[in-house]
Amino acid sequence: MTIEFVNPPRRILMGPGPSEIHPRVLAAMAAPTVGHLDPYFLQIMDEVQSMLRQVFRTRNEMTLAVSGTGSAGMEACVVNLIERGDRMVVGVNGVFGGRMTDTAERAGAEVTRIERPFGEVFSVDDVAEAVDRVQPKVVGLVHAETSTGALQPLEEISRVVHDAGALLLVDCVTSLGGLPVEIDKWQVDAAYSGTQKCLSCPPGLAPVTFSANAVEAMDARTSKVQSWYLDMSMVRQYWGENRAYHHTAPINMNYGLHEALRLALDEGLETRFARHQRNHGALKAGLAALGIRYSVAEGMQLPMLNSVLIPDGVNDGEVRSTLLNRFGIEIGGGLGPMKGKTWRIGLMGEASREPNVLLFLAALEACLAAQGGAVVPGAGVAAANAAYAADK
Repeated sequence: MTIEFVNPPRRILMGPGPSEIHPRVLAAMAAPTVGHLDPYFLQIMDEVQSMLRQVFRTRNEMTLAVSGTGSAGMEACVVNLIERGDRMVVGVNGVFGGRMTDTAERAGAEVTRIERPFGEVFSVDDVAEAVDRVQPKVVGLVHAETSTGALQPLEEISRVVHDAGALLLVDCVTSLGGLPVEIDKWQVDAAYSGTQKCLSCPPGLAPVTFSANAVEAMDARTSKVQSWYLDMSMVRQYWGENRAYHHTAPINMNYGLHEALRLALDEGLETRFARHQRNHGALKAGLAALGIRYSVAEGMQLPMLNSVLIPDGVNDGEVRSTLLNRFGIEIGGGLGPMKGKTWRIGLMGEASREPNVLLFLAALEACLAAQGGAVVPGAGVAAANAAYAADK
C-alpha cells in the first residue's frame, strides 16, 4: 500500500463552515514553529488578544483564543461560569442551543430550556418570563444559529438579564467577523466563537471573552472547574502577564489566526460587514428568481449563512452531490428537523465574494434544470447582477 502526499481537491467552500482561507493565512501557518514560551510567540499572543478585542468590540482583559474548536470555546464558557446546582436558562431554537444545554447539564447546572421552532428567534418577553421565574445565574443564547440561519437580537434581552442579576453568555461562532458583535455595548458577559467561519482561518482555535462581572463570578467559585484543560483560572495565567505554563498552545494555528485578524482589521469591520450584506442581498435576489425562498423571516436572516427551503420535488442529496462533484462547490444540508428540507449556503469571510455568488447561482440552476425544474435560463444570475448594480 502506497500512502501518497496529502493532495485534497480544490473546493469552493459555501457551506456552514469551514470557509475559504486567504493564502496569507495559509502562508502564516507554514512559518517556522517556535516554542510556546518563546518571546516571539508571546508577542504574537499579545497581538492576537489586542486584535480579538477589536473584533469583539470589547475592552475585556480576559480575551483570548482557547486551544480547540468553537465547541471548546462553548464548553470553556459554560464550565467556568457554572458550578453544580447553579440555575441556567438556555434558549434552544436550533442545534447549537441544544448543545449548550447538554454542556451545562454535564457541568451540573439545573437547566431550564426556553424553546422556539427552528428558524425563529426569542422575544424579550420570552426571556423575561423565564428569567423572572427561574432567577438563573446564567442565561445562554445563540447570536447566529448555524443550523437555521437565524439572527437573535440581543441588546434589549441583555438589559432584562442584567436587571435580574444574571450573566449573559452568547454563542458568536458564526457571527464574529461577519456582522456586528458588540460585547461591551450589549453588556455580554461571556462569548465564544470559532476561527473557521467569518474569520476564514482553519478550525482549531476558539476566541473567547469574559467581562469583569464574569471574571468576578469565576473567582468566587467554591469548587474547581469541571475541566482541567479549559479552566480559565489557569489558562489566563498563560495568556496574562505571568506566562505560567499550562499547555502547549498550537503555535502555527495562532500564526494563522493572527493573520486572519490582521486581514479583517485591514479591510475594516464596517466594510467587511457591508460586503457580507451586499453578497447576501445579491444571492437572495438570485434565489428568488429561481423560485427559492428563505426558511427564516425577513429581518432575522443571517447574511453569512443563508438557510433556504428546498423546492418540492427536488432531491436534496443529488443537488448537493452535483454541486460538489461537477462544480466543486460545497453547501450544507439541513440539521435536526430541517434535514432534507433546507440548504445552508455560506457566504463567510473569504467565501463572501461576488464571483462565488454568481457561479453558485449558475450551478444551482443547472442542477434544478437537470431534475426537471421550471427555471428560466440565466434568471438567477441576471437577478443577482441587477442587485449588485443597484447596490453600487
